[in-house]
Amino acid sequence: MKRRKFLIFGSLFGLLPYINAKTITSFQKEFQEVGATIGSVQEHLFPSGGKIPSAKSMGVTTFLFETINHKSYDKDIRAFVLEGAKELELRQKGKFTLLSKEDKERALREYEETHYGKNWLSRIMTITMEGLFSDPIYGANKNEAGWVALESYGGEPRAKSRYVEL
Repeated sequence: MKRRKFLIFGSLFGLLPYINAKTITSFQKEFQEVGATIGSVQEHLFPSGGKIPSAKSMGVTTFLFETINHKSYDKDIRAFVLEGAKELELRQKGKFTLLSKEDKERALREYEETHYGKNWLSRIMTITMEGLFSDPIYGANKNEAGWVALESYGGEPRAKSRYVEL
């Protein structure tokens, strides 16, 4: 092999990890900043020990992330979910996830008194419930525990793939 070919192949081989690497989108960066807050709100709304499985045990924060990150999801709602979490954190001086159960309840009730907060909490509740009771193929409702808790099951025919590509 001639030197020139060796250098070309060597350069291409060295670049392969970077070619296949996924870039982190601005949404993913923003979600990393507020994901813990959203998860904490979901866990407060659906705690462990109730008749309905907990948000944490069902993986609904991951479900929420994957759902609103999908290319078909409304970009304005995606921004609203992120901005609402940022607003909640701002109101709680960046400490919402560290609050006690009682203080979280107080903080969420105060946030709910604002028009923005009320709509944001409603959206988080809706997406969380979608995760809790959706077909498990979408990543939440693990072992169909949400369906079992309600003594109700998803419709037929069941989904065969996670999302339809557009």
